[in-house]
Amino acid sequence: MAQLLQGLRVVEGTSFVAAPLAGMTLAQLGAEVIRFDRLQGGLDHYRWPVTSDNRSMFWAGLNKGKKSIAVDMTTDRGKEIVTNLICAPGPGNGIFLTNLRVRGWMDYDSLRQHRDDLIMISILGTRGGAPQVDYTVNPAVGFPHATGPEGSSDPIAHVLPAWDCITGQKAALGLLAAERHRRLTGEGQLVELALKDVALAMLGNLGILGEVMVNDVDRPKYGNALYGAYGQDFITADGRRIMLVALTDRQWRGLGKVTGLADAFTALGERLGADLNKEGERFIHRHAITEILKPWFADRRVEDFADLFNQNSVTWSEFRSFKQAVETDPDLSTAHPMFEMIDQPGIGEYLVPGSPFEFSAAEREPPVRASHLGEHTEDILSGILGLDDHQVSRLFDDGVVGGPRKG
Repeated sequence: MAQLLQGLRVVEGTSFVAAPLAGMTLAQLGAEVIRFDRLQGGLDHYRWPVTSDNRSMFWAGLNKGKKSIAVDMTTDRGKEIVTNLICAPGPGNGIFLTNLRVRGWMDYDSLRQHRDDLIMISILGTRGGAPQVDYTVNPAVGFPHATGPEGSSDPIAHVLPAWDCITGQKAALGLLAAERHRRLTGEGQLVELALKDVALAMLGNLGILGEVMVNDVDRPKYGNALYGAYGQDFITADGRRIMLVALTDRQWRGLGKVTGLADAFTALGERLGADLNKEGERFIHRHAITEILKPWFADRRVEDFADLFNQNSVTWSEFRSFKQAVETDPDLSTAHPMFEMIDQPGIGEYLVPGSPFEFSAAEREPPVRASHLGEHTEDILSGILGLDDHQVSRLFDDGVVGGPRKG
């Protein structure tokens, strides 16, 4: 991790995707991120995928590089520990990231009594505070009705939690913006970010609101076609499926050159009275273009055209399962500087990514494994909260905190 955020401490009380992803993103940039959980683990401690003995690879994936403290927050002493950790003095402290349903002692107004310049980033389901997750937001905003085979009617929900992923990155950005504001003004603040609002904003950002309200169009399903330009999937002679995209003029010309079908495309445009050099026209006449290309791919194996496509800026890829991608993509290996083989306690050794950022001012550092539950409890109690050995031992003995003991 590039140590660009060194000196920044973020205390995280989170679960599932968006908020843990925000914390992990900051940790990989050098922030000290401390995650607190219940003694038995948080809501996502056993989230699938899991190993045969129920160790969560999901949890390990989203909590890399963080420190862990386990606390019984039903006790007064447990609440005091978390409060003191969130509101610890110092210019880089006093930052709380959460998507928990905070109330009472853990809400912004209560915590702010202990540190006036507290920054709290709260990720919500909706702006009114109603619970929502990616798999309920996505259907609500319309994308499943535009996903799936052309002519079909059943909505198809995407398996990628896109709104969680985007919200996680926005939460990290919002946190850094609030921290910059505090450095300039001395003022803390509560920053709220709703999962549904992120999705709604993207409807506008991608032009979909205008498409509905100005053009009165409710976008139908287009299968694997690329909306607004030319993109389509094809089966090759060796039974493999590839995705081809000709979005730009350069990509379109490269496709015509490599396939030898440039004249056929020109003739098609003349016959249709269309200018296929325009991306929108290529989309309108996508079926006719596909009928010209389909036999070309059906007569060739991937190896017959892969190098030529790459050399002529033709944009394409092969459809793969997750397993096929891991087994065949050279970027999914330690040949890529983002990845290392990491031995994750309780899970085993497997490929783990670090930060995808490359900064010219900081060397890329290898990824750091996820902590196990409560791994840093003792160090946090003594090193950050300043408790002596007797106080720390008493908290362990009374079951207020959990984790391994030194010695």
